[in-house]
Amino acid sequence: MEKRMKGYLGTYTKRNSEGIYSFELDMHSGTIEKVALAAKLERPTYVTLSEDKSLLLSVMKQDGRGGVSVFGLPDKGDNLEIIAETTHSDISSCHISIARGNDYVVVSNYHEGSVELYKYDKEANSIKFVTSVFHEGSGPNKDRQEGPHVHFADFTPDQRYVVVVDLGVDEILTYEIKNDTFVKAATLQVAPGSGPRHLVFHPNGTIAYVMTELSSEVLTLQFDAKTGSFEKIQQISTIPNDFVDNNQGSAIRISKDGKFVYAANRGHNSIAVFQVSEDNGLLSFVEWISTEGDWPRDFNLDPTDQYVVVANQETDSIVLYQRNQATGKLTLKQGPIEVLEPICVMF
Repeated sequence: MEKRMKGYLGTYTKRNSEGIYSFELDMHSGTIEKVALAAKLERPTYVTLSEDKSLLLSVMKQDGRGGVSVFGLPDKGDNLEIIAETTHSDISSCHISIARGNDYVVVSNYHEGSVELYKYDKEANSIKFVTSVFHEGSGPNKDRQEGPHVHFADFTPDQRYVVVVDLGVDEILTYEIKNDTFVKAATLQVAPGSGPRHLVFHPNGTIAYVMTELSSEVLTLQFDAKTGSFEKIQQISTIPNDFVDNNQGSAIRISKDGKFVYAANRGHNSIAVFQVSEDNGLLSFVEWISTEGDWPRDFNLDPTDQYVVVANQETDSIVLYQRNQATGKLTLKQGPIEVLEPICVMF
């Protein structure tokens, strides 16, 4: 096992943050060390790593336009090496994913209600915009659903489809990429006003879990890999029944063994832990644990599933938890640790 694990933090840069930050997690002592600026970049609010861990990609803003930056991971030191970048949108985006073959990149635009397709060329060290698809419609929440708001897009485990989650129209849409265009395969309409935000697949590839931002629930979905369609089979609240203050669901993650799902609550300021049934993938509640800060925008499990790092956006901090792999429960290990405007956590 590696003694030290490298992590990266996307940030907002609205106040004093300067870009993407890196940190090291000492796997033996369970401590986060060496938080440092890794790349100076405006609005790197979401970052992702290629499956082979050779690339880090980030949404960003440059000269008033939104786009994508591609970095190579350093062998030594903290600084990320810029490989390619491009701008396309009139406003910065909120989520980015890359296909397993490191060729296609999909970007979610919350404000425009669209998903964009880019192509990365390793030989030419270039990334270019290919096409986009714009959604239509609205939802019952007049403040948040006046139009479409795409918050997530990623490839299915078999890489055949792109799943897009639209908070503004309460839909989960599935597209195929054919001849460099998006071709719609299926649409799942979820409860009006629920505001679906992010999705994660179970390792078996047939079950997915969606975090809703507006109704604070996890939706359990059955996935048909032949048609790309989803069917809802469960919904479960991520907050206590007696919690009446403002809460907005944010990130959702699953352990590599598929036995536990974790969901973050902004407002309740907690991580909700759920156990996954081995029989049917349905969830049962395990615990809530405080995030020791305000507005947990994102969190992630380290690659060994021993630790969890939470990013508290409004209190400029990250927090480290140790994870019991048998029970799924979390124990506070370290923090809060100062990081300015943390938005996204990737290892």
